[in-house]
Amino acid sequence: MLAAPAAMGVSGPTLALSDAATGLAVSPGTAAWLLTAYGIGMAVGTPLLTAAGGRRGAAGTVRAGAAVLVLGAALALVAPNLPLAVAGRALEAAGAAGLNVAAFQIAGRDRSGRAPGLVAIGSAVGGTSGLFIGAAVAGTLGWRATLVLPLLSLLALVPALRLAARTAPEPEPPRTAAARSLPLPLDVLRDPGFRTAAGLMLALSTVNFALLYAAPRRVATLTGWNGMETGAAASIATLVGALLSWQLIRAAPALGMRRMRLLLATGSLTAAALASFAPWSAVVLIGSATSSLVTAGGQGLLTGAATGRLPEARHGTAIGLFNLAFLIGVAAGPAVAEALTAA
Repeated sequence: MLAAPAAMGVSGPTLALSDAATGLAVSPGTAAWLLTAYGIGMAVGTPLLTAAGGRRGAAGTVRAGAAVLVLGAALALVAPNLPLAVAGRALEAAGAAGLNVAAFQIAGRDRSGRAPGLVAIGSAVGGTSGLFIGAAVAGTLGWRATLVLPLLSLLALVPALRLAARTAPEPEPPRTAAARSLPLPLDVLRDPGFRTAAGLMLALSTVNFALLYAAPRRVATLTGWNGMETGAAASIATLVGALLSWQLIRAAPALGMRRMRLLLATGSLTAAALASFAPWSAVVLIGSATSSLVTAGGQGLLTGAATGRLPEARHGTAIGLFNLAFLIGVAAGPAVAEALTAA
């Protein structure tokens, strides 16, 4: 409930961009900054909101994220021009990123990976369904309402704070003055388990969001479908993949983490090959679904691996950095896809 609306902010305004462009007196291409700013805001907001709420645990992250989210949404709703609307979207995204991190912090106590897996699935479903929810909201409430879909996270604020109180971190052990002065969480970054999990998550996310950008283009080329038909097919495929990731999460304890990491990496490479080179649209869509499956499943399963060797007091920081790796992939994927297709 915290993570899904945050993800809706990525895709929700997509089909309303032409109306937003008219309302803000800019071209549709320029209005696309409303989407770009959200992705940048999430990437920047993840470490900032994690740090802001770090001393108070997940509850502090929830409160900080909610406050920034409301501030950004208010600015986006009343902004008279594009620069202010973009600033509002970036602030809103930073708050949504904090709530997303908090969701994983709350769920991270479940070492089986099932609770983080549900959060990851919720995030994937939110991002996929945001396209259609945004279109419906634009038709009834107007294009500005699509800019503030992440406000739906506030419906989960009270139960989230209650759960966060049960998962408060243990007091951090005393550290030396030199350790306290470190500008980066080097203890987390040095941990091999964290580096492996975060590196794999970055790779999975980059491939997934590259395919979200490029696979619909291939489907349209192969079928001749229009944008709405292509978007519907691609969205259904990624949604099915995200939902099927629950079966992957259930199988994880029997497979073990080493085999699971190999399966995730192999699945991502296979998805990229199918979506990039298959001559049939159905197979391209299967590639997109497979990438969605391993990415959503990996985000849940690798959260526990990223924190497994770290002391309890460092879990919040590790989860924040882990989610930052995911968000870097969100930003990098389309750029990688564009560079490869242009070449």
